[in-house]
Amino acid sequence: MRRILYVCFSILLLAIYASLSAAAQERKEREFQECTGCPLMVGIPAGAFLMGSPADEPGRFDAEGPQHRVSIRAFALGKFDVTTAEFLAFLRDTGYQPAPCNKTLTLGWQSPGHGRAYPRSDAEPPTWPATCVGWKDAQTYVGWLNARAHAAHPELARHGGPYRLPSEAEWEYAARGGTLTSRWWGNGVGTDNANCNGCGSKSDDRVLTDADSFAPNPFGLYGVLGNAWQWTADCWHKSYVGAPSDGSAWSGADCGKHVLRGGSWDNVPIFVRSAARTAGSVTQDEYDYSSLAGFRVARSLP
Repeated sequence: MRRILYVCFSILLLAIYASLSAAAQERKEREFQECTGCPLMVGIPAGAFLMGSPADEPGRFDAEGPQHRVSIRAFALGKFDVTTAEFLAFLRDTGYQPAPCNKTLTLGWQSPGHGRAYPRSDAEPPTWPATCVGWKDAQTYVGWLNARAHAAHPELARHGGPYRLPSEAEWEYAARGGTLTSRWWGNGVGTDNANCNGCGSKSDDRVLTDADSFAPNPFGLYGVLGNAWQWTADCWHKSYVGAPSDGSAWSGADCGKHVLRGGSWDNVPIFVRSAARTAGSVTQDEYDYSSLAGFRVARSLP
């Protein structure tokens, strides 16, 4: 009997391992990088989901409702946040000078041009998410990225893009990775799943961490929750009343502010949920989340 149980248990373990290996291989097959300096992208399959949070979700804010069904076309999203190294490459190549993200503390990037640029802190590792990035800075980076993609693949230039910021709906769909819980790993914050003020990691409320510090979500994306807020293309709306159902970016209303998603290293766990959202000023003329904000890029697919 023991031998039979051992054999059955071994077969079960092999089946689980094969399933996990197949899932990992499938995620690898959806990854691509189409030019030097282009980010590593992950293909996100088309689908539909319920956007926002239910009324009984712990930590829920009114801006997360009402829940509504949204259909998403297949697209691609950066496997990681744009890193310090990637943002510096853009600054060195263009000489672009971002505005300070906090004028009071004089936080900002230094870009004298001519191949030289400096992060906002000499201690900022190249593998951290690039933060202290405004919405306009992210859009300028996207324009530079598209120029590089067009140089490598001239046929792309005929259609515009293909890189852009994700819509808020695309971001939440990708962050959830097919799950219905508060966070892709479950309803509770758990331990060592993300970087926040109370997420149970060694970097809790102390500092940013590498973009790949924690396990990926079911779509193979790293760092969608915690570490750094992420800009989306959408203008800020105080609720989802009248929101589009096709996954497109929502304009109108208050376009002086745009939607930020995901939470950051100094936020408490209620902000580190798939449905949590806030607004950041485009002009960065007030203290908000911009000093804690970065972004990841999306790519339209045929």
